[in-house]
Amino acid sequence: MFYLRIGAWKHFLNIICPRLSTLYIYTNDVGKGLFIQHGFATIIAAKSLGENCWINQQVTIGYSNDMDMPTLDNNVTINAGAKVIGNVLIGDNSIVGANAVVVKNVPANCTVVGVPAYIIKRDGVKVSATNQKL
Repeated sequence: MFYLRIGAWKHFLNIICPRLSTLYIYTNDVGKGLFIQHGFATIIAAKSLGENCWINQQVTIGYSNDMDMPTLDNNVTINAGAKVIGNVLIGDNSIVGANAVVVKNVPANCTVVGVPAYIIKRDGVKVSATNQKL
């Protein structure tokens, strides 16, 4: 994140403070408060990241084709190993569980898990099996 924000100075600073070679950020529109816990094997290629997003290790946020990439709203958490692929929107205050694969929009205030991802909690309340689809 530091290298993304400093722009042209990154080449000079890379000599004295090398960047993590396993963290790739291809997103220019990043809100304040982004927290990347263990940037190991993490790829972030999104239209935008909202404020106070939390992204864990081995996460892929990326393209499904040449044009379609995700958008994360504010206060989104993406847990270890999750994949968020294509032209999807992850709504405010949502959580993507570990190793989940998200290929459809996630409404605000939801927790999703599984492959493909499905809703297990909406607005803090467990969701019945018939209402789990995204």
